[in-house]
Amino acid sequence: MKDMAGLGHLFVASFLFYFSSFMVIPAITDVTMEAVCPGRDECSVAIYLSGFQNAVTGMGALVVTPVVGNMSDRYGRKALMTLPVTVAIAPLLILACGRSEAYFYAYYVAKIVAGIFCDGAMHCLCLAYVPRILDQVKCVWTQADHVGPKRRATAFGLLSGVSAAGFVSGTLTARFLPTASTFQVAAAVAVATALYLRAFLPDAGGVPCGDETCDPLLQDSSCSSSASSSDEELSPKLPPRKGGLPSISEMGALLTGSLALSGAATVTFFYSLGEHGLQAALLYYLKAQFGYSKDEFANLLLIVGAAGMLSQLTVMPILAPILGEEILLIIGLLGGCTHVFLYGIAWSYWVPYFAAAFVILSAFVHPSIRTNVSKNVGSNEQGIAQGCISGISSFASILGPLIFTPLTAWFLSETVPFNFKGFSILCAGFCTLIAFIISLRMRGAQSSSCKKSTTQQQQA
Repeated sequence: MKDMAGLGHLFVASFLFYFSSFMVIPAITDVTMEAVCPGRDECSVAIYLSGFQNAVTGMGALVVTPVVGNMSDRYGRKALMTLPVTVAIAPLLILACGRSEAYFYAYYVAKIVAGIFCDGAMHCLCLAYVPRILDQVKCVWTQADHVGPKRRATAFGLLSGVSAAGFVSGTLTARFLPTASTFQVAAAVAVATALYLRAFLPDAGGVPCGDETCDPLLQDSSCSSSASSSDEELSPKLPPRKGGLPSISEMGALLTGSLALSGAATVTFFYSLGEHGLQAALLYYLKAQFGYSKDEFANLLLIVGAAGMLSQLTVMPILAPILGEEILLIIGLLGGCTHVFLYGIAWSYWVPYFAAAFVILSAFVHPSIRTNVSKNVGSNEQGIAQGCISGISSFASILGPLIFTPLTAWFLSETVPFNFKGFSILCAGFCTLIAFIISLRMRGAQSSSCKKSTTQQQQA
């Protein structure tokens, strides 16, 4: 685990960031309902406000995240990480001071602005930070000790597990704190995160070393360790640029330059669309269908977080070297489909808790996609590549609320064409099912390509 030692401070900063971010989620639905529709369990205005917030945040993140990722390739990860951890403090401070209607709308505006810089950028920068640090550590210890894609999958899984641990810890803390104290503690932890990152996180900017043996891109193979392929097939690199921001055509060329990257982008879009559709509908659906409140939300989120943390910290590091990220992606998407469909057809208050347990499988999805992307681009393109994938996810986060928010409000109202409150969640499940089908086709195409390449090499 020597190659993981350099990631310790990143894990701590990531844990603190997600701890403060997720601590407020169980309480925010009740705060929103109390500020907008006091004394009611169903409120279309609150649903539309949340949907509008998610759509605007996603639209901003779609533009900002690739730019931030590209800038981190040039100016260093630490400098750019300071931006999201700093702006995340403002909305928490507002609700720490009060939760009246005026404070809520001030928070609402601040949260939209902060979300544009935080929702995709922090995750993107953490993912881009991992390969660079692993490459630096490898160059310091030994150039023969190469960090291949399977080790990278483990590192991404651990990073996601640490984030899930922050989610679980924040949700558990919120379970035992009054609402006022929840926002105060979250704001204090957010401030501590910014201070810790600036004080302890080592920078990861510039090319780690000049020797080609230090670039895992030049050592890894997309088919197997015995099969070799050209660098062009593995990494559709962008042409050198003297400066400025990446153009749409350059980002498109990066994502369409190989089957692996284009497939990852497509799967990311449909799975993220289903995810954001579920997020837009779930809490309001559970409140209307089963009368869930802050404590029930916290219990459900605890199960989700604990399952994700267990999966990414223990199960994925064991299975990734054995199965590879392609098989883990298929397993994760199958679990994700089951997870969402069970929410949509829930017939009793305990069914959502059972559905949440399938997160132990769906937690494989994002680390597997990010690993596949990471091993197909060079060290100097990690930021922009991860930023493009985050941008696609952000685009899905725009469409998700636009599609599923009015659908949820309609089926929770009294004017529904038929009585099926979970209909919008069921539709979100079909989006994840499309992602699952695409991953199966992508796996088949990659297997055929690898067999063809091996046959050509044997004939040669």
